[in-house]
Amino acid sequence: MVEQISTRVVYTNPWMTVREDEIVHADGTPGIYGYIERADFVLVIPEENDGFHLVEEYRYPIRRRSWSFPQGSAKVPDREDEARTELAEETGLRAEHLRFLARLDNSHGLSNQSMHVFVATGLTPGEPAREVTEQDMRQKWVSRADFEQMILRGEITDASSVAAYGLYRLGS
Repeated sequence: MVEQISTRVVYTNPWMTVREDEIVHADGTPGIYGYIERADFVLVIPEENDGFHLVEEYRYPIRRRSWSFPQGSAKVPDREDEARTELAEETGLRAEHLRFLARLDNSHGLSNQSMHVFVATGLTPGEPAREVTEQDMRQKWVSRADFEQMILRGEITDASSVAAYGLYRLGS
């Protein structure tokens, strides 16, 4: 077990806090541990006609566009509402049914953030209501086979989407 001796905020902004903790390892060795505190988020797998709706946008940290399932966080009462909100904002789709798959740690060696994975079905199209940072977002429907090929070709590299798809395959 690792014991926390002290903690300090190294950096903070509206989206995250970076902490550095003074720790003691189980054998008594002192050390430090830096990590990011971030709010949890939802990821939605919009399933329709043996395929999925994806979104693509420019991701600043990796300096390129990236395909993924719709995901994000919204200030709403519960995770299901959050999933419905994110799906509608990013794609315009409204889901008749949402099925919760699981909660996963997003990057357990670096952050305390978790993702909550949902499958959306019974989809009705509508207009997206994207945030300013999502104005360049594109969306498209792909078959399940095409989705898997996109992963294998390195066109889908978002680890959250790939992990969520693994959950989906295990649960379907």
